[in-house]
Amino acid sequence: MTEILIKSFNRPFYLDRCISSIKMNVSGDFKIKVLDDGTPKKYLDKIRKNYPEVEIYLSGSYEKKIEAIEENLKTGKAVNGFEIPTKFWYDNVKKASEYVIVTEDDVWFTTPINIDNLQEQARKFDINLLKLGWLGNENERKDLNLNSISEDLESAQPKDLLLLNKKLMTAFFHNQYKFFTILYKLKFVNNHTHLKYWSLNSILMGFYKKDYWLDIWKDMDGKVDEKKQLINASLFYRRNKNNPNFITRLKTEAMKTTFQSSATNSYHEYGFDFDVNLFNHLINEAWLKGEFDAMENFPKDFSIDYLKSFVSEKINIPEFEKWVNKFRKQYEEMGCDTY
Repeated sequence: MTEILIKSFNRPFYLDRCISSIKMNVSGDFKIKVLDDGTPKKYLDKIRKNYPEVEIYLSGSYEKKIEAIEENLKTGKAVNGFEIPTKFWYDNVKKASEYVIVTEDDVWFTTPINIDNLQEQARKFDINLLKLGWLGNENERKDLNLNSISEDLESAQPKDLLLLNKKLMTAFFHNQYKFFTILYKLKFVNNHTHLKYWSLNSILMGFYKKDYWLDIWKDMDGKVDEKKQLINASLFYRRNKNNPNFITRLKTEAMKTTFQSSATNSYHEYGFDFDVNLFNHLINEAWLKGEFDAMENFPKDFSIDYLKSFVSEKINIPEFEKWVNKFRKQYEEMGCDTY
């Protein structure tokens, strides 16, 4: 049995889509667990009614986050999206199955997979991370040695990574002692080098051997520290670099995410007159009343005109469109397909 853990926060309309996509496209022996950090009870109750087999767990900061959402709707006070329940996630993964999928509420499965088959192949080929999606970014292929190992999998061994001890990897990622600068001047690295390390990680779309996920996420101290994750991943991989199948990929992507929504303003504060929290509230309420279809335009993201139809009376639509374009552009510049 494999556990699928979904991290969620106050977007039940996406959580509904995520769970529906699992039921539609994932076969085999699995259990779905939702790790919620602040979705109001009335929304979770509808999720429970629609999916009684899904287990929902609440973080220690759940009540505090509920109060913050209510305060935001009353006064406009920002919800602090940087208070991240990493220990809650870590403790639940630690108790989970040998292999896990840890994803988020705004991610969904687009094509069929058999989770028992994935687990069988992971054991056979000693896979620690099997990437089920990569945001449509095919640019990273040039940084990988790709070799077919089965009908649906290819090993994806990263090329030309500096794999040093913890002190030097920390200095490399944080440019301590001008370490990165020196390597840059010596032409050992370039501005693309840091991005190569994402070949070792997948925050949203990975089928993981649990021990590797736990090692990547250790010592996060209540925040998603991506540099620390990549340092941890590089140290683990360094000990296992002779395993040619340590990282693998599906030959065809099976997961997708949104580039036109966010849980809070915290990570996408672009200066536009657009309130993410109010936007989510309006869609949440429409979804609760049965007016909003969580599978509209599936397997693609919701059509933007569909979203607009539920928020146009209270949201500045031109500013919303600017916000979405800014959000998309950040990822498109990295090579992602945002449509």
